[in-house]
Amino acid sequence: MIGVAILLHKELLESWRTRRIPVVVGLFLFVGILSPLTARYLPEILKAALGDQATSIPIPTPTATDAVIQLQKNLGQFGALTAIVLAMGLVATEKDRGTAGFILTKPASRAAFLMAKLAGLGTVLGLGSALAVAVAWAYTAILFEPLPPAGWLAFAILSWLSLMAWATITLLASTALRSAAAAAGIGIGALLVLSLLAAIPPVGRWLPSGLDGPALALATGKPFEPADLASAIAGTLAIIVGCVALAWLSFRRQEL
Repeated sequence: MIGVAILLHKELLESWRTRRIPVVVGLFLFVGILSPLTARYLPEILKAALGDQATSIPIPTPTATDAVIQLQKNLGQFGALTAIVLAMGLVATEKDRGTAGFILTKPASRAAFLMAKLAGLGTVLGLGSALAVAVAWAYTAILFEPLPPAGWLAFAILSWLSLMAWATITLLASTALRSAAAAAGIGIGALLVLSLLAAIPPVGRWLPSGLDGPALALATGKPFEPADLASAIAGTLAIIVGCVALAWLSFRRQEL
């Protein structure tokens, strides 16, 4: 693919100059700090807020597992929305402004154009996910107990893989359409629909949400069913590869 390295450098430089990287890093760091703090102090906050009524409500003692669960929820919500926002205008905005056509008059293929967009997007989300998980691990070790670093590394990779599914769905919409807002709508709609389908066990185990259980088990050092992890990874990769392939097929037929 001609020009992919140069286009990737352009993407990362543009992400830095437009402050997308600092904003994403700041958001994910906030999530990484907030999650274990919430798990640790929320019961105390509830007791203080409820006063005497707290004695009649059983509030369990927080554990390190609660911190991981809180991190997983926050990454699943804020992270997914961040992935959609980052991807929604990657191609649609450049087509609307005419810059995509200008770039492709240079010795760069359309496949390289899309691959650079995907690689830049994956790099930003990967950096954010890694920082969030690293900070959360440190705070969890301080507030609760140290958990297996290797398990948290696996947790970070699986979290990133899940975010890339939402990012590539939105990237496909951004490639097929000329409206970033419409692409974002499709990304959010896909997030809602697949979240509902995840409630069906035979279906959910093949969706990005199927990564949650094994990721939680890996981070906390608990056993899990390898077949569940394998099916979730296979299904998520199928979504990512399928969306990228469809985006390329759509983009190569478009008049810019």
